[in-house]
Amino acid sequence: MKYRSRTELASHILEAANGGATKTKIMYKAFLSYAQLKEYLNFLIANGLIEFDSTRQTYHTSPKGLRYLGLYSQMDELVLTAKPTK
Repeated sequence: MKYRSRTELASHILEAANGGATKTKIMYKAFLSYAQLKEYLNFLIANGLIEFDSTRQTYHTSPKGLRYLGLYSQMDELVLTAKPTK
């Protein structure tokens, strides 16, 4: 697997948590180790991009996280269309 940036990993986690997901489900969908997942979840919670539902033990992408995903996909489209063709 190629190197993934912090922003790309964050977007994969937020996509996996969209609609609610457990740690295990997020870990498998985003292709992360448990140590990586813990680090990123702490970062995303601290910045208000993801929320934890303690009654269901699941993570949900917050409205701020959804806005991040929208901006990230727009940025990704711009980068892909700006790449020179060979």
